[in-house]
Amino acid sequence: MTQSCVARVTTAYRRIAETGRPEVWIHLRPEEEVLAEAAALDARPATGKPLPLAGVLLAVKDNIDVADLPTTAGCPAFAYVPDASATAVQRLLDAGALLLGKTNLDQFATGLVGTRSPYGAVRNALRPEKISGGSSSGSAVAVALGIVDIALGTDTAGSGRVPAALNGIVGIKPTLGIVPTTGVLPAARPYDAVTVFARTLTEAQTAMGVMTGPDRGDPRGRIWPDDVRLSAPARPRIAVPRDEDLAPLSPGGRAAFAAAVKQVEAVGATTAVVDVSPLLEAARLLYDGALVAERYAAVGDFLAEGPSAVDPTVAGIILAAATLPAHALAADQERLDRYRVRAARLLSGYDALLLPTTTGHPDIAEVLADPVGVNSRMGTYTNFVNLLDMAAVAVPAGEADGSPFGVSVITRAFEDQPAIDIAALLTGEQRPHPLPDVGIALAVFGAHLTGQPLNHQLTDSGARYAGEVTTAASYRLTALATTPPKPGLVRAGPEAGAAIAGERWLLSPGALGRFLAALPAPMSLGRVELDDGSWVLGFQCDPLAAAGGTDITEHRGWRAYLEAVNA
Repeated sequence: MTQSCVARVTTAYRRIAETGRPEVWIHLRPEEEVLAEAAALDARPATGKPLPLAGVLLAVKDNIDVADLPTTAGCPAFAYVPDASATAVQRLLDAGALLLGKTNLDQFATGLVGTRSPYGAVRNALRPEKISGGSSSGSAVAVALGIVDIALGTDTAGSGRVPAALNGIVGIKPTLGIVPTTGVLPAARPYDAVTVFARTLTEAQTAMGVMTGPDRGDPRGRIWPDDVRLSAPARPRIAVPRDEDLAPLSPGGRAAFAAAVKQVEAVGATTAVVDVSPLLEAARLLYDGALVAERYAAVGDFLAEGPSAVDPTVAGIILAAATLPAHALAADQERLDRYRVRAARLLSGYDALLLPTTTGHPDIAEVLADPVGVNSRMGTYTNFVNLLDMAAVAVPAGEADGSPFGVSVITRAFEDQPAIDIAALLTGEQRPHPLPDVGIALAVFGAHLTGQPLNHQLTDSGARYAGEVTTAASYRLTALATTPPKPGLVRAGPEAGAAIAGERWLLSPGALGRFLAALPAPMSLGRVELDDGSWVLGFQCDPLAAAGGTDITEHRGWRAYLEAVNA
């Protein structure tokens, strides 16, 4: 970050004045307050604890608590002032982020259009006559206008993805429960997620990494499984929809989606057409079925007491759930369980599903004329994701009909990093540290190297390539008589060995355990010294077995040896 924190804040407030978008904000903090915090960051000693988000400018959707600032959820009559910030917010602040304020939203996070607010319809960042998308409208536009670096939204039906697509930015919708929802006003509690917007995938992933992790105050919190996949394979297999599943798109939208498919294919992915209609059927349960009772459980009592304070469309959606019988909710939850089984079967053998993020880009006037119908269409490709317990990353993918066009990479729960990796094929970015950052380093020196016959054992387990390594000059390498051929690495001491080339991979704890359990003799895992003096877990060989092989130490690596014998 080349600018000082103070300069960045000054630039942001100047940008706020230049853009003239007061509807983006519900509560904007006084500039002098934020400048004082920025000055304190600039004055921190270089020897202090590193802050991964030092000086990063932040906005927060106004259904997420920030201590001492009102939480309105887009309804002034509902407002309250929390004593503590939401866990996700506090983690960003503790990491050095500077909060500018709270942003506008579709009231009570009910909508995908960004027009259902007494604070004004949030206009699109690039085409002001069109919608910004909701419900996290203000947060997305604050990022797209270049005012803040990152912004928090929430996503139940697509609110962290649709605004990203319509404003040409990135939106990460994580697996349910890995970012705590403590201090977040529920919309539909079992299906709510805290999301992040940014202009780049790298910025969004960094923020997401800071926010994830268990919180004792979150009853729906989850932890990463021990066998979490830390990477998509180098050549991921991606499911794409049938032509008939793309019927809601305009010809321009279809062309833009086809171009995105060709782009991922051009950089190594393989694609196959699948029937996604079961997913689209499941999506309709969120509003057309009894699951909408979750929204009444969140704020229904307040609306019943004072419906005049509420947007009529929002009130109509939520209050209609008051008379739903409990058995209807139970029946729809059972239907949803069956759809989850169908979804798992549909995506079996694929690393991700690629879909358009939304169906089009309506004018604000069009939404006002048909608020329910237009809103429903916006969630065609997003509503099912949380219902079916999936993760998604929304990224820009060109233009359609003069507006930004976006696609979403959708994966199974806890496969957030594979989704990010595949999304990076479209943005051209790559992050060296996975989400979650729990990988155990493993050094390999032979048949598990990239391109070698056993490398698939690493990639199939979701291991992440982390670069080349070289041992200390204390090892000998032996070609073993195995199938497939592989070398054995043995520590011989500094006077009798050489530096041997290899690779470093990161594996989750569970994947490493399975890897070790399946390791055949004479191989074992132990600590290997690298040329920088550090030690890493790596492949080693039983010395007696190595003594029966052919010494190839002079080649300083398995690849060099193979090149020599095959020359």
